[in-house]
Amino acid sequence: MKLFVVALLISSFLSIRTEAAPELLDSVSVIVDQGVVLESQIAELVTVVKRNAAENNQTLPADRVLRTQAIEKLILDNLQMQMAERMGIQISDPQLEQTIANIANGEKMSIAQFREKIAQEGVTYDTYREEVRKELILGEVRRANVRRRVYITQQEIDNLVKLIDEQGDQQAEYNLGHILIEFPVEPTDADIEQSKVRADKVLELLNKGSDFSKIATASSGGARALEGGDLGWMNINSMPTLFAEAIQDKSKDDLIGPIRSGAGFHILKIKDLRGIEKVEVEEINARHILITPSIILSDEKAKKMLSEFREQVLAGEADFAELAKEHSADPGSALKGGELGWSEPSKYVVDFRNALENLEVDEISQPVKTQYGWHIMQLLGKRVGDITEQRKQDKAYQLLFQRKFAEESDIWLREIRASAYIEVLPQQGE
Repeated sequence: MKLFVVALLISSFLSIRTEAAPELLDSVSVIVDQGVVLESQIAELVTVVKRNAAENNQTLPADRVLRTQAIEKLILDNLQMQMAERMGIQISDPQLEQTIANIANGEKMSIAQFREKIAQEGVTYDTYREEVRKELILGEVRRANVRRRVYITQQEIDNLVKLIDEQGDQQAEYNLGHILIEFPVEPTDADIEQSKVRADKVLELLNKGSDFSKIATASSGGARALEGGDLGWMNINSMPTLFAEAIQDKSKDDLIGPIRSGAGFHILKIKDLRGIEKVEVEEINARHILITPSIILSDEKAKKMLSEFREQVLAGEADFAELAKEHSADPGSALKGGELGWSEPSKYVVDFRNALENLEVDEISQPVKTQYGWHIMQLLGKRVGDITEQRKQDKAYQLLFQRKFAEESDIWLREIRASAYIEVLPQQGE
């Protein structure tokens, strides 16, 4: 069977003239299971590698070694393309054109300019398109076969987050403002109490918007009082331990204190920070009542029902939470009186999100239709949520996934290579 397949494949690349000796247009260099690698493919890949090396001033091994490497790559590509065919993986022309448009955009070129650049490199646009299609297919095959081999534990994520935190702490720098409300070297209880009262008054003024620098210049007993209490940029490991402990998990513009030391009461302001990634998003808390139209309940009646609920709640004749428990078709929130909890607005479908964004806190919306049915909703509150820890977890997971995916990809490729039928045919003249 193998010989028959090979004969067919070879014959497809030979052209025989009727009145002259056969002329070889191409030849099969490697048999790869049910496919082949052609000599022209090897030559083309070697040419591309040499051209890229020349452009980047890179040295290459001897041609024979380069040819061996090219053959190995083409074998693996061929095996994966055969697998893609069995799996039914295809890349449509619109997908392909969108990918190429993204590549061109990444190089800040129009499609016309990009095509011209490709032509200048000696490659036809059709050849380039099919090469991109091939790379996309290879990527899909790898993802489909390797993803399920990657397993990441929560412990691995936590360990990496801890490592990232430790590395971040070493780089973290804070621009601190400092006010010291001092007391005597050997203070009495009265001295300490008097300083504490003054420190609380200063903090109160700052919280009301008073200028930190002016108050520091006027009230601080610290060495940098004349500079408005500006301590400059300080590494978290180089600042006083008392300050380092106090500013942990604090954000830009936060006021901290009063903190007591042997010198008095300190008030700090984080004027700026760097070397730390802190991610904050606006979160909203809302509740809703969902009525889903059915054969029994028409669309119009569902909307009217919610309008009546709204009027009853506004008139004080009904309680929103009780109506949600009794009537809402959303089982997840109905038991909680319709409450959805704190979350990013992007979590919700567009129509629902848009309606919430137009509400003031405690306001109840008119009936709103989404793909799930009709809703009335009430905005319960807004806040800025710190999702830094979640982003750290996500980042750690992605880093672990990328590393393990690369490792498992190499193992998987070796496995499919080992299980395939591969025959490298002698070159002409060997």
